[in-house]
Amino acid sequence: MGITADGYKKIFVGSGLLAEKEFSRALAMAGEQGKPVEAVLVEDGTLSNEQAGRLVADAYGVSFVNMKRLQVAPEAAMLIPDVLMRKHGMLAYAWKDGRLEVAMTDPSNIEIVGFLEKKTGVPIDIGYTTPGLLEEALETFSENLITKIVALSDSFEQLSKAGKIKEESEGQEGLVVSYTDLLLQYGYTNRASDVHIEPQEKASVVRYRIDGLLQDVAKMPKPLHDLVVARIKILSNLRTDEHFGAQDGKLRAVIEGQKVDVRVSIVPITGGEKIVMRILSDKGRAFSLDTLGFAPSDLARVHKAAECPYGMILATGPTGSGKTTSMYAVLKILNKRDVNIQTIEDPVEFDIEGVNQIQVNARTGLTFAAGLRSIVHQDPDVIMVGEIRDQETASIAVNSAMTGHLVLSTLHTNDAATTLPRLLDMGVEPFLVASSVNVIIAQRLVRRICGVCITSLEMSLAKLKTSIPAPLYKKYFGTKKSIRTYHGKGCTVCQHTGFHGRVGIFEVMEVTDSIRELITRRADAGVMKAKALTEGMTSMFEDGLRKLVDGVTTIEEVLRVAAD
Repeated sequence: MGITADGYKKIFVGSGLLAEKEFSRALAMAGEQGKPVEAVLVEDGTLSNEQAGRLVADAYGVSFVNMKRLQVAPEAAMLIPDVLMRKHGMLAYAWKDGRLEVAMTDPSNIEIVGFLEKKTGVPIDIGYTTPGLLEEALETFSENLITKIVALSDSFEQLSKAGKIKEESEGQEGLVVSYTDLLLQYGYTNRASDVHIEPQEKASVVRYRIDGLLQDVAKMPKPLHDLVVARIKILSNLRTDEHFGAQDGKLRAVIEGQKVDVRVSIVPITGGEKIVMRILSDKGRAFSLDTLGFAPSDLARVHKAAECPYGMILATGPTGSGKTTSMYAVLKILNKRDVNIQTIEDPVEFDIEGVNQIQVNARTGLTFAAGLRSIVHQDPDVIMVGEIRDQETASIAVNSAMTGHLVLSTLHTNDAATTLPRLLDMGVEPFLVASSVNVIIAQRLVRRICGVCITSLEMSLAKLKTSIPAPLYKKYFGTKKSIRTYHGKGCTVCQHTGFHGRVGIFEVMEVTDSIRELITRRADAGVMKAKALTEGMTSMFEDGLRKLVDGVTTIEEVLRVAAD
């Protein structure tokens, strides 16, 4: 258990370094900003890292570690995955007499210490360091990956200038292997969903999609690009002599001790062969339905639909909005030994133990429709169709839901209400749609404010009046002229973006008797949405506003992805 408010008061006021009034002010700011008291005291210049660190370390009964005076040993730091170091505020910095020395901002976290000892297989000595000192050390450590990538590019350029690029040598081969591994490691460490390697006229650009947005990270020499492409083709079992056709493959990498599946797509563009690698890490499997960001009322609607023995649950939204993750989260609560779950997907994102998953294969004729026809003969209780793309798939899915199966699937529509006319446009009879669809989840993803560097500010509401519908503005802000909002200042944990991770904003439409009546009358989407809102549905935009008020995201994010 960490230090209590009274404990902090005893530490700082009792030391004589702080007056009680100063401590009370710092404690209030710490609560407001979601930071430890010592971090606030150091940031505003009241205490130095050394002063605050030694006092808090004494209270914990451990040594103080001044990270500025240490040279972090890479062989020690690399033993702990970067994501764990950032999440739990720690850094392994040295070996000493067969023991791993780790600096932490919360030495009372004995559970993570026990986990580390089990993971590394060595005893661990814990010390305390302040959040500020740890952040600086982590920044230096994180920058090492980029430094290594740049250094390898420079080494290759030297080989190229020396005319040794075509020579078969272990040094050159090792350089290409290391460079490729580092590209994947950087992406995995920084939670990137995709790695883009784009050939341009003079050099290739390496870009990463982090929290939904692409970021330029490094450049590589042209000759190195060709060798990296060849390396990735070999790892993905693709043809190395094919340079003018598109190829898709998959490789498995071991990063930070974890097996990570990587989906590879290579296409020829004007500058050469472009590679996009989708990193399918275990981080994506950690989500549960309860942690995706559903409001309690919306979560109850989804759980209710999942408990039905038949019918359809549909997730809608653009590509990359988290539809598949939502469907997997529903599958996780349905996945029991007495239930037969069959899926047909393109591609299979993650293997789920206990679920029978089929990969679409157009070359063998295994399409969504063909696979779905076969699945219904496999005695399924639950069927998941990766995406309803055509009339045949829609018809089979709806009929399966009508004949005693629970069907999960996704569509590309802008909101929940538009999904129903879309099914009708695909040729499905209105009475079948009305009878089969239980609930529709429309969603987007917004970036979550970084919890490490979050800070608050007073924001004028004048500019929002033109961006927010009048009823919602009145409901959430009334006659206020300003509100307190939150944003991230930028730190090493969030790559100085102010955001770390994403959360869903949702619109959950339950198909009630009144909605069914509108479907059979072929009412347009606007009428259906208006009816659903009167029956308690929350629009995506309103869900985004709730997350703004709760300090989860920013108004810019909500307007970016959910503005009408």
